[in-house]
Amino acid sequence: MARKQYPTDLSDAQWKRIAPLIPPAKPGGRPRTTDMREVMNAIFSITRTGCAWRMLPHEFPHWRTVYEFYARWRDDGTWETINARLREQVRRRARRKSEPRIAVLDSQSVKMSDQAGARGFDAGGFATTKPSVFRKGPRSQAALAR
Repeated sequence: MARKQYPTDLSDAQWKRIAPLIPPAKPGGRPRTTDMREVMNAIFSITRTGCAWRMLPHEFPHWRTVYEFYARWRDDGTWETINARLREQVRRRARRKSEPRIAVLDSQSVKMSDQAGARGFDAGGFATTKPSVFRKGPRSQAALAR
């Protein structure tokens, strides 16, 4: 029985482009039994939904298996390789050079003054809030007493 399709799942065309970039199984060990497409689908699901690794839907491989592949690929540069190759393909299809000639960085978007104080985001980033210890009320008093 096929599992339910998620919006974050790779299409056949997308998988065809990414599959050759996935590192092969290590030689000498047991043969790989985990479906790498499902691992990629699980990783894309987590990055899109923001759910915790342990809350990964059961249709995907076990969360620890998915996380181990994610962490290994993060550490060995596989994600950077995939991103670079896909960027090159997109630029070539747009009849551009495979590498960009210039990049623009906006330092204002990451700059924060020391006077900003402790702040956070609430409501999906739509409302700026201060931590509960700065709010008035009985809960904040208990937090300050600690």
